[in-house]
Amino acid sequence: MYSIGPYHFDSRTILAPMAGVTDRPFRQLCRQLGAGLAVSEMVTADTRLWHSRKSRFRLNHEGESGVRMVQIAGGDPAMLAEAARLNVAQGAQIVDINMGCPAKKVCNKAAGSALLRDEKLVAQILDAVVAAVDVPVTLKIRTGWDSSQRNGVRIARIAEDCGIQALAVHGRTRACGFRGEAEYATLAAIKTELSIPVFANGDIDSPQKAAEVLALTGADAVMIGRAAQGNPWIFRQINHYLATGERQDAPSLAEIQQLLSTHLDELHRFYGDHLGVRIARKHVGWYLAGLGSDSSKRFRQEFNTLETTQAQQQAIGGRFAELQQQGPQAA
Repeated sequence: MYSIGPYHFDSRTILAPMAGVTDRPFRQLCRQLGAGLAVSEMVTADTRLWHSRKSRFRLNHEGESGVRMVQIAGGDPAMLAEAARLNVAQGAQIVDINMGCPAKKVCNKAAGSALLRDEKLVAQILDAVVAAVDVPVTLKIRTGWDSSQRNGVRIARIAEDCGIQALAVHGRTRACGFRGEAEYATLAAIKTELSIPVFANGDIDSPQKAAEVLALTGADAVMIGRAAQGNPWIFRQINHYLATGERQDAPSLAEIQQLLSTHLDELHRFYGDHLGVRIARKHVGWYLAGLGSDSSKRFRQEFNTLETTQAQQQAIGGRFAELQQQGPQAA
């Protein structure tokens, strides 16, 4: 369907990088369920901070299958170039640069989407990183800083001229945050200007929406973020719909239980018992939120008090046994 450097991808679905979400266990799960690419959590370009516990986990790709795509963030060309080199030395096969994050703590450091205000600096950063590594470099942006500075098309041209090999665009400005609806006209305009792959991001939460956005923008793939939380099978559902035009049934309760249980095992193994138990809580909340109902909310409150991996697995088993007995209306 599209290629990034030497890597060819048949799936038109990509897991977006999300801090605190797209760790190695979640990336692996989403790949198994159809994501062609799964981007790592954003890693700071300041290598002095890589010894923190958070960065050590984010930089861990040990045994990871599929193409390893690492996202880095910062505002200094030399620091970003060095971060790219070190990530490649640790096994990164594609380096992605973040110029899309709207978070204040990122933008206040002149990184993320704050960079979109300085097109000269954008070019300096892209030139430095592309020159620093012998793997493909990609870029993620928003449509601009705000509605009066929607310069996504100019940034996209700069990116291609600097040697960027694929571009992901979130259909909002930085000022929008995640509010309102994403707009795709700017994405369509960008796609017509570039010869490299373009990925559409923002508010894509169903197979039908994915097909609509692809048709509207001409994008090569869709990048799924928040809609994959607790719903990792969205990738195979989108792939199936794009291939056949037919909706794929939602997974059964038995399959959801199996996926969740396996996901918990991997989280506990990756983070260790103490931290794994705590990281698991938010993922369980997302899975069960998709099942709805007040009873699931009460279960989540009780689940969040559990302190051991065994207790978490036993609670999940009990909860799904109840749902199976009570039928779909109890979910």
